[in-house]
Order: sequence, then C-alpha cells, then structure tokens
Amino acid sequence: MSEPALPGESVEDYRDAIRAGNRRAIARAITLIESTRPEHSALGQAILEALVPYTGRAQRVGITGPPGVGKSTLIEVLGLHGLEQGKRLAVLAVDPSSPVTGGSILGDKTRMERLATSADAFIRPSPSGGALGGVAHRTREVMLLCEAAGYNVVLIETVGIGQSEVAVASMVDFFLVLLLPGGGDELQGIKRGVMELADALVVNKADGDTRELAERTRLNYQAGLHLIRPSTASWRPRALLASAETGEGIDVIWQTIFDHRQALSASGELGARRRVQARDWMWSLLDEGLRQALDRDPAVVARVPELERDVQDLKTTPAAAARILLDLFLARGR
Repeated sequence: MSEPALPGESVEDYRDAIRAGNRRAIARAITLIESTRPEHSALGQAILEALVPYTGRAQRVGITGPPGVGKSTLIEVLGLHGLEQGKRLAVLAVDPSSPVTGGSILGDKTRMERLATSADAFIRPSPSGGALGGVAHRTREVMLLCEAAGYNVVLIETVGIGQSEVAVASMVDFFLVLLLPGGGDELQGIKRGVMELADALVVNKADGDTRELAERTRLNYQAGLHLIRPSTASWRPRALLASAETGEGIDVIWQTIFDHRQALSASGELGARRRVQARDWMWSLLDEGLRQALDRDPAVVARVPELERDVQDLKTTPAAAARILLDLFLARGR
C-alpha cells in the first residue's frame, strides 16, 4: 500500500480526532509513524508527542509461541472475551516482512475476522521491517497511540522466533507464552530464557484427545517454573490450560492478567517496570539514530569496504576498525 500524501490537518486536528476514537485518523497516524519518508515520520512523531499525556493507562500484554501453537486464534477468542467484559482492544500483530515488498504477508485481519468486525477492536498487522526477531520497528509508538485513542488493552503478537520474545517482553506489562501439548523431548522446545520472561505459560489446544496430554504438559512446566527465580517479588508465574477451539481457560487467562496487574500495582513494581522500559527505549533509539548517522556519513561510508576486507582477512581487529570509523565520524562533528 502506498504512503498517504501529507494531510492538510494540523497536529492538533490529528490529536483531537484520535482522542475521539476516529479510526481513520488512527490508521493514518500509524502509517505516518511507520513511514521511511522523513516528512511523514516527523509529522507522525509530532502527533505522538501531542498524545503522550493521554498514554499509559492501558494493560499491555505480549503473546508469543512457536509456529502452529494457535496464537492468532487464541488472541481472537481472548479479545472477544475481553469485549464482553467491556474492554476496548487493540491488537498489534507483528508479521514477518515480505522479502519483495517489505509489507506484511500474514494478513492478521483475515485471521481474526470476528474480532475485526467489532467497533471496539482495532487490529493492525505491521511488517517487521527486518527489525530484531521480527518485532515491528515502531511497535512501541503504535502502542502509545492506541492507548491515547482509548484502547484499554493492547495485545502484541510476535512471530515467536529468535529474539522477538525479549524485545516484546521489554515493552509490555504481562508476557504470555503459548505452548503445544507435548511430552518427553518435546518439553525442551521452550528455552529457559523465555520461561524466565514469562508471567504465565499457557498450554493451548487442551481439548479432545490431547486434553490429558495437555494437563501433563502443564504440570511439567509448572514444576519447571518453581526452579526459576521470579523476575518480581510480587508475582509467581503460572502454567495454565486453554483451548481456543472450545473457549476453555480463556476466562482464567483474563483473570490471571488482572491478578498480575493488581499485584504489581499494589507493590509499585508496575510503575517501576514501565519507567525502566521507557529509559531503555530512549537508549535503544539513540543507538539506532547513531547507527543511521554513521551509515549516512560520507567519510565513514568511504572507509567501510576497506576496513571490512581488512577485518575478514585478519589484517586488523574488529575493535581497531570500529575505532577508526568512530574517529572519522567524531572528527567531522567537531
């Protein structure tokens, strides 16, 4: 889809329309934020800056799991249950980017048809853009924009590969890991590092012939969780059962998310976690900006091929080559 022409509306017009829940304004602002064109991105950031006072009130939930675990199906059922409870829901479904166009290729709106028809749900599939682990480049900004628009629950789905779990866990309040029923060697399919990030593990597809196997899997993971030191003093991660097919366990997942928020709010850890996340986000953006500045610097660009060859041919060390490039960059800024 082509990017929109710069609109005639002011930042204040966008702010007011988004605060009023205008879905077209929300979608256009997200496209501006995600744009690679400087004039579009600058407008998107100005809109977001105007909306910052209205952010931070939503429950932020990250959901990950291996391919085939049923993430999108469970998210839809979870979302529909939330709508029944009076929630307004935004789903940021991070798709792998098409290697040809760079656009989203999974089409989550087609995978969440019932949820997409609700006026109280907003679904935005976002291309990963090559970002770490398939996490969309501007997911954090889009999350804040959705909060400002009045969505009080934001669900972020990852592709469940590489380091995407770490990236999503760093921007949410509650991190949910979906698992398939399995036994024996299959239980090592979830990495210890992911278990350390999880606030809850959910064994999905706990229905029919796999119901008993799912319960055994849950018990095994619950035992494993007791061997890991909790990331927070006020919450002990739980292993749950669910079936997106029958709806079993969906209410328990919602209650667990609520219980977690209550526990961390009461201890003050929720606010502390968000403050750390915001600080780390700032430094991440600074790292990104410096790398982009290096990539645009003519003196640096001219020396990169030579230094890369020298490093590959063991004529110099990576550290020495990096120092040369940094010195060139800093010298031009003096």
